[in-house]
Amino acid sequence: MLGGDKRMTLAVLFPGQAAQTAGWGRSWVDHPSWSVVERAEAAAGRPLAHLLLTASAGELARTESSQLSVLLASLVAWEAVRANLDEAPVAYAGHSLGQITALIASGAVSFDEGVWLAVRRAEATQAAADRHHGVMAALLGADLDQAAAACRAAEDQCWLANDNAPGQVVIAGTEAGVAQASDAARQLGVRKVLPLAVGGAFHTPLMADAAAAMTADFAAARYAEPAAPVVSNGDGVAVSSGSWGERLTRHLVEPVRWRQCLLTLQDLGVTQALEVGPGALLAGMAKRTIPNVSVRSVGAPDDVQALVPAR
Repeated sequence: MLGGDKRMTLAVLFPGQAAQTAGWGRSWVDHPSWSVVERAEAAAGRPLAHLLLTASAGELARTESSQLSVLLASLVAWEAVRANLDEAPVAYAGHSLGQITALIASGAVSFDEGVWLAVRRAEATQAAADRHHGVMAALLGADLDQAAAACRAAEDQCWLANDNAPGQVVIAGTEAGVAQASDAARQLGVRKVLPLAVGGAFHTPLMADAAAAMTADFAAARYAEPAAPVVSNGDGVAVSSGSWGERLTRHLVEPVRWRQCLLTLQDLGVTQALEVGPGALLAGMAKRTIPNVSVRSVGAPDDVQALVPAR
């Protein structure tokens, strides 16, 4: 099983919104870990299985559906992965919505409460996106100084949203603001500006309504000491104890500092990481940021089986 090499120091990563794939769950329906879906439906008080089975790509592009499908997929895959680990992870991290998945996986919040918080978060961010239309764009080849200068060209209309990896920075804001900042970025020499197929300006002040709606829920949640530190999106700090309420609230309106999260994992001595859930976006970011750390993506039953060496 994975973890047989005692020199390995393992981290587990969970993806966020936009990693979803239509029909992702079909290969998992007969797997024992599919029972997670029923548990999640009970905790959420609503049907969820269709998000992994029959929902169209168009439906999954909607903010609320996207977030819940990624959460559910990651939890199903994690249920299978954790049974094949001989060595416990030394850290967990999740990108954006994936941070809640990481809190569940680490035991920092219970399964039921974590799912409920994710449902409330998905509803709140959907409502905020509906009220305050926004867009996002990736600045490929840009550094943080270029991104900041581009956003200043559309002050109070465009902001840094994600610092994902060297050469991959995301800005977000109003449609006019992102267009203006995108033009400025090109003038600053940014190689390519890529609009993202998402339904809002996440991790910016346009999500202030969502933060206000979630403040009490995040504050009231019961947080436990995790099995291993969870690296916080907002500042890249490895958090071993304490309340996450304020961090999770700020997270809605502040940038995802994913590059710093990866560097923190490297500083913790991580030598290998598993990206658990749909897609392989995090593996690509890690390759650009911490190339000495090997990252494997685990999103299908065959991927889990590949963790177990032949005997």
